[in-house]
Amino acid sequence: MNDLNEDEKKAIKAFKKRLKMHQLEEDSRLGRSHLTGARNSIVAIQPPTGHAREIWPQLVAKGYLTPDGGNFYKLVAGK
Repeated sequence: MNDLNEDEKKAIKAFKKRLKMHQLEEDSRLGRSHLTGARNSIVAIQPPTGHAREIWPQLVAKGYLTPDGGNFYKLVAGK
């Protein structure tokens, strides 16, 4: 993350937090069996509000996110 400016760092941190929140919410739903081991079916989300729209394509260009269509983005593994 050394190649990111402050706004990009804040945006990627907010993205990771929002993704984790959605994953935890999905995992905690009633009616899901915790015995099957199926977890984290959410891998792409819409970026959180409060950041400039230009930030997300910049993070894609730097290899931190990948577009998933329809204004959804995925986090690149290992970043």
